[in-house]
Amino acid sequence: MKTVKCDDAGLAAVADVLNSGGVAVIPTDTVYGLAASPEFPAAVERLYEIKGRDGGKPIAFLASGAAATGISSPLARFWPGALTIVYGGVGYRVPDHRWTRALIEKCGGLLKVTSANLSGSDPATDIASLAGAVEEVVDIVADGGPSRIGVPSTVVRILEDGGIETLRRGAIEIDTENAK
Repeated sequence: MKTVKCDDAGLAAVADVLNSGGVAVIPTDTVYGLAASPEFPAAVERLYEIKGRDGGKPIAFLASGAAATGISSPLARFWPGALTIVYGGVGYRVPDHRWTRALIEKCGGLLKVTSANLSGSDPATDIASLAGAVEEVVDIVADGGPSRIGVPSTVVRILEDGGIETLRRGAIEIDTENAK
């Protein structure tokens, strides 16, 4: 496993790994994530294997910008930020981390990303808190220092009637009654 800094050289190295079907640990504004390109189903499958995650639980997309998600919702005002929006059964988030958004852009605008921890364990907020089992099997780790927020994103679902349902309370508080 190779560790790089979140600079231009690190950006190029991590993008090369992801664009070749590899798996990376990347920083975000909330917690560190395990990332893979959706263009490589085997890499996305590795995310499940590394985490020990139930295959029935979806993995959200991190996007380089709101336009990459195709979501038109007043909730998008929280982007970039710590809100994951589930729309049509798919979760999307635009992280408030400039280096990570640049990486996502270099990888086509979307990456599949889940927290960098074993299922049931606390998410990593810096590379020192990565589980050894995670560190040992990824292809590259980008060290962006401690996560600014240190708490996973809030996850909400947009319902068919336009209502909002909170699926996970996290870094930000959403008033689901008045969010429309």
